[in-house]
Amino acid sequence: MELEPPPPIGFYPELYEADTLQVRSGDNFSSLLHRLGLGPQESYELVQRCDSVFDVRRLRVGNILRAYYEADSLRYVVYEQDRVRSTVFRCFDSLSVWNVDKPVEHQRRMTDVTITRSLWNDMIAAGGSPELIMTLADIYQWSVNFFALQDGDRFRMIYDQSVCEGEVVGIDTVYFCLYSTPGGKEVGALRFDTGESSRGTYWDKGGESLKRMFLKAPLKYNRISSGFSYARRHPVTGQVRAHTAVDYAAPTGTPVHAIGDGTVMRIGWDGGGGGNRIRLKHAQGYETSYMHLSKFAPGLKVGSRVSQGDLIGYVGSTGMSTGPHLDFRVFQNGKAIDPLSLNSPASEPLDAKYLEEFNALYDKYLEELKGDDE
Repeated sequence: MELEPPPPIGFYPELYEADTLQVRSGDNFSSLLHRLGLGPQESYELVQRCDSVFDVRRLRVGNILRAYYEADSLRYVVYEQDRVRSTVFRCFDSLSVWNVDKPVEHQRRMTDVTITRSLWNDMIAAGGSPELIMTLADIYQWSVNFFALQDGDRFRMIYDQSVCEGEVVGIDTVYFCLYSTPGGKEVGALRFDTGESSRGTYWDKGGESLKRMFLKAPLKYNRISSGFSYARRHPVTGQVRAHTAVDYAAPTGTPVHAIGDGTVMRIGWDGGGGGNRIRLKHAQGYETSYMHLSKFAPGLKVGSRVSQGDLIGYVGSTGMSTGPHLDFRVFQNGKAIDPLSLNSPASEPLDAKYLEEFNALYDKYLEELKGDDE
């Protein structure tokens, strides 16, 4: 029987015996090929043929290689780079390498989610995706405190997403978002580009920039484990004393970022129980403190300049701590303030010459969202 033309992958997987291998820490491509049964000379030649097709130094721990055999002889290896792209290696005769992309569909969507349990659970229940949650967190990172979401808070979004084999693999563009609370607060986010320097910028109603002096949080966190208080019982000593911080519970090694531009005032061990600590000085009399770190970002020292979003360290449990978390504190003119209530200054508003066009587009998307309510 005559076979149909080969599938996009370039061969017929069903004709071979298959095995899988997961990339582990410390693996390199040549050693993986050797474990799959390819000789050293062939492995070397195959790596040479990768050239611009695939960078063998960018193997990701946890990714899968699928090996295909014929009579115990390795014929093909398929490395799954991500949910869309795979790289195929022909391991016999004329050695060769090529990439294969699965078909991707681009869909325009509108999602409406009201908080009843958690943003994650409610978003999934509303038909959204983890990718959409992360995109929302990026858009609203200056203006919405995702730790303090309450029942009844609502997010509505108009966006394009990429879907591969029925699974959302990415958010292409979020055109408009609207965050609202039962109390009547609204924060809009309209993507409006005025040139290369503003590409991907989001603005609230009236052209107010969402970008502010400080991020709402210094890390991608799981939950708040302890809030700002002047009368908290310490989990180690049992004493009741002020806890002028917010504790962000997160796994050891979670990256910690500077919430704003600043200068390193102190870095090192805190003898008062804070363990590894960094303290930053910002403009307008603000300072921030990050404690219990497992380690610091390389190259930082007293006097180092950091920019908003720069990596400064990693979550740990050093000092007087019962488990991995970040103790985060904010001071203004020497006085401790609640990080969750920090309302930092906004960036420059949209140029007035764009306001008419901006407002018309804002109203257009707003009507589209309201129409979905009817």
